[in-house]
Amino acid sequence: MRIGVFSVLYGELPLAAMLEKIKSFGLTTVEIGCGGFPGKSHCDPEVLLADPQKLEEFQQAFRDAGVEISALSVHGNALHPNPEIAKRFHEDWRNACRLAGKLGITIINTFSGCPGDSEHSKYPNWVTCSWPTDFLEILKWQWEEKIIPYWKEESKFALEHGVDKIAFEMHPGFAVYNVDTLLKLREAVGESIGANFDPSHLIWQGVDPVAAIRELGKRNAIFHFHAKDTHIDRYNTAINGVLDTKEYDRLPERSWLFRSVGYGNDYKFWKDIVSELRLIGYDYVLSIEHEDALASIDEGFGKAVAFLQEVILNEPMPQAWWV
Repeated sequence: MRIGVFSVLYGELPLAAMLEKIKSFGLTTVEIGCGGFPGKSHCDPEVLLADPQKLEEFQQAFRDAGVEISALSVHGNALHPNPEIAKRFHEDWRNACRLAGKLGITIINTFSGCPGDSEHSKYPNWVTCSWPTDFLEILKWQWEEKIIPYWKEESKFALEHGVDKIAFEMHPGFAVYNVDTLLKLREAVGESIGANFDPSHLIWQGVDPVAAIRELGKRNAIFHFHAKDTHIDRYNTAINGVLDTKEYDRLPERSWLFRSVGYGNDYKFWKDIVSELRLIGYDYVLSIEHEDALASIDEGFGKAVAFLQEVILNEPMPQAWWV
């Protein structure tokens, strides 16, 4: 198991400078954003696919730096009810698949997307309750008419380009936001559907990451891992609960905040996560995603690296109960 980073953290740096920057923290693995919400600061698939020379230069930059790509990331909403928005996200997704095929990368991290409530919708509609029963009708329509058909088609497209792991970040606001919804899509589409497991979005929903990892591990459904933490403000949560639509810059008022690993939960919490990952056979990357508004980029990233090094290096391989 090794530590990596999501490259958008240093999106303002040119590719070579970004690679040297992460190497200065002792890392040699990076997750590359190539469209959708992460943007294309270091990788524009459309450009690279159209120009073999630029593609070769892109690959050479990683060889020169001695850095490996853990996954391509193209988080978007290709199921957006606005056709123009959906088309842009869909094109980003497909170009990422095409590029992955050229690079020999088998994992793409993404979002499931979220449709509206009908063919006439303007905005996505994320359903969070089962009553009044109108909401169940919306869910039925979304899954049967939009979500499952889209990902059945796109899983075939991905496989044609060598991508056999579509790693969904279970993210509120999208159709796949927890273990249950991820496994629902996996059952409908196939084993190419799995998780880019990010505890930060699960913690504030009340999910125990260790229990979620164990459940997904039974199906070998964790393909990639985002190392990001969440702090629950017990006082604000006691008043308003965890469903919080306040802007992220209203820090003192929010029920929860994204934090660098170790600043939302302690060593024991994260060692339990790493132990469970090892028990299910996950031996890949812990990719740091920095979204901590209380720390600068270098500070938050540096502390996350040091914390995870402590967790990994001092966490013994857990002994199975039957040994």
